[in-house]
Amino acid sequence: MGGSIRACGMSEAAAESTSTMSDFRRTPSLWSKAAVRLRHNRVAMAAAAVIFVLACVAIMGPLVSPYAVDSLDWDRLAAAPLGPGSHWLGTDRLGRDLFVRTCHGLRISLVISLVSTAISLAIGVTWGAVAGLVGGRTDELMMRFVDILYSLPYLFIVIILTTLFERGSLPVLFCAIGAVGWLTTARIIRGQTLSLARREFIEAARATGLSTPAILLRHIIPNLVGPIVAYAALTIPQMILFESFLSFLGLGVQEPLASLGSLINDGAQEMQSAPWMLLVPAGFLVVLLMSFNLLGDALSDALDPRDDGGPRD
Repeated sequence: MGGSIRACGMSEAAAESTSTMSDFRRTPSLWSKAAVRLRHNRVAMAAAAVIFVLACVAIMGPLVSPYAVDSLDWDRLAAAPLGPGSHWLGTDRLGRDLFVRTCHGLRISLVISLVSTAISLAIGVTWGAVAGLVGGRTDELMMRFVDILYSLPYLFIVIILTTLFERGSLPVLFCAIGAVGWLTTARIIRGQTLSLARREFIEAARATGLSTPAILLRHIIPNLVGPIVAYAALTIPQMILFESFLSFLGLGVQEPLASLGSLINDGAQEMQSAPWMLLVPAGFLVVLLMSFNLLGDALSDALDPRDDGGPRD
């Protein structure tokens, strides 16, 4: 009798455990909830579709055009769009096809912004997470260093970097833009880490003897993925705008390469006689920035941890 009672109890416990595991599997994760919210956000879906189309145009556009990025059409200098010939968006003052040039400029602007965002996030997340978790004097010293860098103009730092190294080089632009874009990220991540560091599962991890790097990798960073992704989507348009501003000033991409900023600079010089040289790259830039900002706002709302029951232990 006793054996049957114990067997029955063990069977009930196993069934309860199986039911609990089944309920856990059915519990939607942060990402599944965010995906559902994004699918129901028509503005976000439209912005993502526009970004996808622009990326495809940047990659495939030059392949469907009969003109190379550096080919010159001496018979159609500064030709208007949809005019005689096959230049869909017209030509610049040297007879180069503006559609192909804009596609290449869009491609370079996207690459620079994505790589620079990745660099700034890597530095900012590491810096802010370490400062928030370690705390004390280390936190004070690290954040005072951030304050000092904040007091320096971004443009001044980039001018120094581009002057010391090769001007217009893409790796230099990656490092220069990424090196000045991580400060805000570090502050945001530090604030998030400070709130996580006081939670019970972090105290339990410390009590078990886990090192600081292990706590960062196993507990802090996984609980910050949502804010990191949302902030990355909002950082990309800032990087695009900053790179375009540098190229407009002549500190960014140099000939024969082109970015949206350098194309806008060229178009501004011909605005009176050939306004399409300004309107075409500026239009692409405005649509791209608007789409990334709308998508970033939607991601920030969809990945809000307050709607998901808090951090994962």
